[in-house]
Amino acid sequence: MHANIVVLPGDGIGPEIVSATLPVLEAVAARPGHSFSFQEHDIGGIAIDRPGEPLPASTLEAARKADAILLGAVGGPKWSDPNAKVRPEQGLLAIRKGLGLFANLRPVRPHAAALGASPIKSELLEGVDIVVVRELTGGIYFGDKTRSATDASDLCRYTVAEIERVVRSAATLARSRRGHLTSVDKANVLETSRLWRDVAARVVREEFPDVTLEHQLVDSMAMHLLSRPRAYDVIVTENMFGDILTDEASMLAGSLGLLASASLGDGKIGPDGSPKAERQVGLFEPIHGSAPDIAGKGIANPYATILSAAMLLRHSLGLEAEAAAVEAAVSAALDDRVFTADLAAAGQAVNTQQAAQAVIERLR
Repeated sequence: MHANIVVLPGDGIGPEIVSATLPVLEAVAARPGHSFSFQEHDIGGIAIDRPGEPLPASTLEAARKADAILLGAVGGPKWSDPNAKVRPEQGLLAIRKGLGLFANLRPVRPHAAALGASPIKSELLEGVDIVVVRELTGGIYFGDKTRSATDASDLCRYTVAEIERVVRSAATLARSRRGHLTSVDKANVLETSRLWRDVAARVVREEFPDVTLEHQLVDSMAMHLLSRPRAYDVIVTENMFGDILTDEASMLAGSLGLLASASLGDGKIGPDGSPKAERQVGLFEPIHGSAPDIAGKGIANPYATILSAAMLLRHSLGLEAEAAAVEAAVSAALDDRVFTADLAAAGQAVNTQQAAQAVIERLR
């Protein structure tokens, strides 16, 4: 098969981790029957500096025509003025909205070799296998905003349809795994959360009777996620709660540099939890930020981006065997303690390119 992949390096360490990941995809494409082409476009701060807007129209047009999108990171102190009308993160929100990517899948599966890098006790981490499904195009991030000299407001709004579709995606995924879905909200305080809870309960009751649904308040979830992470299978929640909880969940894995994500739209998950036959564009990115403090030093961890590329192969290109091979190669590199600075003991770290090369060697 031939696939057209749009590449959005972005800001900070984004260009470094993306450039380290593309040879991994090229190694996959070297196998018989595959060919990938890559088109690079701007997003985020670099797009503000060049065309003058965080998501140029040409980038969105290319993304709509692509088979898949690989993104690095956006943002940095250069564009961090809180009073600025245009910010890099607006590009990320806009591309998600523009492509209808409403479900963000974030797997959390700590690797045995990296357990020592986590501040959580190792005995709590063994056997942890969680997927967080975060609603991506609604909620407070997209609500109306006001600002005056004396006050400010951000509107959090959800519709029934927005909640139904992301809960269906999460329940379908839970059905293919261990059959347990945890819906996270703040229904004791927020009206949007009360609607969320009602809709989630109805969808699972009527459409997924084989899935066990549990409700959790976000504050208690933040505690339980670290104290008993093995209790969870699939977690579904709204946009802001998902953003916060998945960064917290990175502590289970030992580093943000190990966690991948896939942003998907309608029709991406089949009834058995596997990707549907028809391919739709998805956006794939590591969950970490642009890490401007280490940008340009060549020490960033590329594993999360490489694992995001594996999700790209699986969800947008339908290449399950190839995706599993990339994931196995990353696992083998970690088993051999090929660690970047965020994981390694002092003086034992490899650089970004060396870590990526270790994956390619094991992939071959």
